[in-house]
Amino acid sequence: MSACEPGESVGAFLCQAGQMLRAAAIESPRLEARLLLGHAMGATPEQLLRDSRAAVPPEAVARFRAGLAARLAHVPMAHILGRQGFWTLDLAVSPASLIPRPDSESLVEAALEAFPDVAAPLHILDLGTGTGCLLLAVLSERPRAFGIGLDRAPAAAALAAANAAANGLAGRSAFLAGDWATALDGRFDLVLSNPPYIESAAIPGLMPEVARYEPALALDGGADGLAAYRALAQALPGLLAPGGVAVLELGQGQRQTVEGLALAAGLAPLSCRRDLGGVERALVLAKKPVGGPAIAD
Repeated sequence: MSACEPGESVGAFLCQAGQMLRAAAIESPRLEARLLLGHAMGATPEQLLRDSRAAVPPEAVARFRAGLAARLAHVPMAHILGRQGFWTLDLAVSPASLIPRPDSESLVEAALEAFPDVAAPLHILDLGTGTGCLLLAVLSERPRAFGIGLDRAPAAAALAAANAAANGLAGRSAFLAGDWATALDGRFDLVLSNPPYIESAAIPGLMPEVARYEPALALDGGADGLAAYRALAQALPGLLAPGGVAVLELGQGQRQTVEGLALAAGLAPLSCRRDLGGVERALVLAKKPVGGPAIAD
């Protein structure tokens, strides 16, 4: 890599890296250049702006080059930084789990709306917990709640446990590795899940940051993208406590089909919250009263 040589200024590094990232079809190349250089130097964006004429410290050059090379290869920025913000939390990330995304915050909003009492002593289950982002976000807003996160990948469960400890929530959470609902016998006020919902054949066509670097186990929803929802529909009636609700993340255009699976399993669709992009993202379900109709928005 001939650009970004020792002795060059912060501004020169940012300019050269931005051009290289733009050529690699990276969105927001200037922003990402600042993130990479700030990470390498241990500096904030404000410090980079203030010190734009200062030379990049020699010890930061190699770190920056390595990060830039990774990003040019479409390694996700969160993997390079090792962190991702979600809700009000700072979470460690790794290739063992999906990177938390803003779209999934709609599930947190739906869950908090379903249980508006801040002091409610909720029992929560998060199926396919990944980084623990959904469960930990709800726990951070409901201080008397306790939650269990379950993931089929032991490395993901360990990552979520570390995130709970780092955010002061280890005392109100537990994380287990197992095959979703079959590993548990209990009733929960709230069940959260961001299941795999991408059609198998569509995964190679996803953006390279996802297709190459995020775990297939957390993406692949089977031939029609609905395999996990079928399993969830069968498991949820036995997992929900009286008055309990489930909040499931949906892929674009999946609401009607998933609601049909839920109804057939004895669940009532209550509402569906859209994400910031307008996609119907967070489906809220409850047990259907015997002889009663489903209630949907």
